[in-house]
Amino acid sequence: MSAGRTARERVRAELTREITDIARRQLALDGAAGLSLRAVAREMGMVSSAIYRYFPSRDDLLTALIIDGYNALGEAVENADAACPPGDHTGRWLAVCHAVRDWALAHPHEYALLYGSPVPGYKAPVDTVAAAIRDTVVYGRIVSDAHRAGVLNPPDLCPPVPASFGRDAARVRELMPGVPDEVVARAVTAWTGLFGWVGFELFGQFNNAILDPAPAFDHAVRCHAALLGLPV
Repeated sequence: MSAGRTARERVRAELTREITDIARRQLALDGAAGLSLRAVAREMGMVSSAIYRYFPSRDDLLTALIIDGYNALGEAVENADAACPPGDHTGRWLAVCHAVRDWALAHPHEYALLYGSPVPGYKAPVDTVAAAIRDTVVYGRIVSDAHRAGVLNPPDLCPPVPASFGRDAARVRELMPGVPDEVVARAVTAWTGLFGWVGFELFGQFNNAILDPAPAFDHAVRCHAALLGLPV
């Protein structure tokens, strides 16, 4: 009985993986809004009713793809950070930024699913949160480690943070313990600047403007590092 259950679980895992692989190809052709369980079933040679045993709705399939995407990006970021010496905070920041861009360029349709236009009618469930913050946890750890090591020296070029930001900073600080509000604000600016750049590059906003994006991107994330107060 145990062996039978294991075989069934293995078959289910293989079919689930095949379904999500086909769904990713659909993303490339039709976008997230065009994702169809019936079309996936046709490509697999299954009756449409059978696929609902694996994913009861299109939204369940979208959620699985989103979680897979966040986990893949999070793993890329974690690996980039782990490959750097722990005390090289600037190197860790740059490695993480380049890992985000590299993953996005290699998986543009999955990146668009995560950070592009919302899918009409779809609301991401809380199941996606743990995967969604994997990369942010790494980023927060870099900032927190650098602050604790005393290497952050933010330049005096920003106005004081608004008083209302204190409540927000307290929540963000869960990912970067001990970091003062001013640095939390700069960290949020740097992190969103990273994804803003990647999104502009990936979705064509730099076309006919930034002709050599790789060195320009490296310069941008070094500027973000300087804003944080990291030595560059």
